[in-house]
Amino acid sequence: MEIWINPACSKCRSALHLLDEEGAQYTVRRYLEDPPDADEIRAVLERLGLEPWDVVRTQEAEAKELGLKEWPREAGERERWIGALAAHPRLIQRPIITAEDGTAVVARSEEAVRDALGRVPGGAGNPG
Repeated sequence: MEIWINPACSKCRSALHLLDEEGAQYTVRRYLEDPPDADEIRAVLERLGLEPWDVVRTQEAEAKELGLKEWPREAGERERWIGALAAHPRLIQRPIITAEDGTAVVARSEEAVRDALGRVPGGAGNPG
């Protein structure tokens, strides 16, 4: 299990606290210091089952500078969005937990963190 965090983010700190409380084994990726490349972003989007525009922090100054709210949200623009996320990792929603079963969640709530903790390979009642 890996968690992408920004240490300045309160939701990231809350997620880490809950993972620690539950005794979870995980690695931390400070994605602003160690930004994911386009391939890693594509892989995490696949695990999330989301499109790049679904994980963009549109209120960030960089998003406003790029005019992301006006970018088309369609398949033909997907690589443009991924390129923006790779070039500006601050735009990526956080925290993101890659779960043991190959899926991932945007863990902005306690419920989402617990969902990731419950996703174990071959576990009963797990989705897909």
